[in-house]
Amino acid sequence: MAAAASIVGLAIELGIERKLLYCWRDQHEDGGSIALRRAGRPSRASILDAPGPGRAGGLRPGPDAAADRGTAAQDRPATVGFGFFSRSLAACQGATPGERRSWRDGLYAVIHAQTPPQGHAEIERLCQLAGVSWSGYYRNWQASAPRQEETAVRDDIQRLSLAERHYGYRRLTVLLKRSGWAINHKRVARIRRADNLLCVSAKTFRPATTDSRHRFLVYPNLARWLVPATVNQLWVADITYIRLSEEFIYLVVILDAFSRLVVGWAVASHLRASLALEALDMALATRDVGPDGLIHHSDRGVQYACGDYIARLERTGIQPSMSRAGCPWDNAMAESFMRTFKREEVNGRAYRDEAHVRQSVGPFIEEVYNRQRLHSALAYRSPEAYEA
Repeated sequence: MAAAASIVGLAIELGIERKLLYCWRDQHEDGGSIALRRAGRPSRASILDAPGPGRAGGLRPGPDAAADRGTAAQDRPATVGFGFFSRSLAACQGATPGERRSWRDGLYAVIHAQTPPQGHAEIERLCQLAGVSWSGYYRNWQASAPRQEETAVRDDIQRLSLAERHYGYRRLTVLLKRSGWAINHKRVARIRRADNLLCVSAKTFRPATTDSRHRFLVYPNLARWLVPATVNQLWVADITYIRLSEEFIYLVVILDAFSRLVVGWAVASHLRASLALEALDMALATRDVGPDGLIHHSDRGVQYACGDYIARLERTGIQPSMSRAGCPWDNAMAESFMRTFKREEVNGRAYRDEAHVRQSVGPFIEEVYNRQRLHSALAYRSPEAYEA
């Protein structure tokens, strides 16, 4: 920060007034990082009185200020850019552990003084520019001002609980850690209980949508011991219902078992084989399937065992596989998706008709489930992020 010509660039980079930068520079030159930490955010009077280029005794402009600014802009070296502030701070961190600790404490004090309540975006930006971690900042804050830290973390938990009303304490813990909080799931669960923040739970009733009493061939279970190592090795399919005021609407989905990504889905007011074929066509259109390398697993329902569906699988080189009779655990992954879908999309909603269902189901699957929802089996990543 010794180069006065870079002050304007630094102020733009940090989004603060350059008067404040002059004041920090002088405090650091007088007493080092310890004086900077003790000073915190300076008052407006000290900022105005702090010396700077082109000033007679402080930051109040002198007669030659405009000329000095023009000369400084012309003489500014090309290498001085937006990264100058970060490099300058890194050069001042000291050689011993004590000096580095004092350097970090001073930066944390300045960052805290610069960020208002609800200012987590500014904290992230300032920590990035200063070359320190979010978690280190929050640990320092917790040690120096525990009540303020407790209030802030409660505010974040309440905000996330309202935004992600179907998330439990474990997924909220992951989101908080990604935001920089040094927090574990036990503390998150304790705060949620104290604040009566409960996620929306699922209903237990699920009507049967499988008719296995048919004359078609039932295929053996090829997926029982299969653990996919990449995409397009195992697809799982299932059907569920969506209740309207006067009728039922049915949803068919096909998931890639490797990433839990929904590769095909369809909605209709009937349970004919054409509904399952529509979802299969979508999956085949979005995935590059090679011959003899993919297994399609489903229950024994007539929609999946009929001649048209099996013929479509065989033409594309997909091997059919079916669950054992009366054993929903053989298709647990698809059942798990249906449970998530009912809990996070259907429950608490009042759909008008089939078109309304289609308009709501599509964005949930494509935007929320595939791209945003965190899966514990995927190391708390979304299906699309897991495949990337």
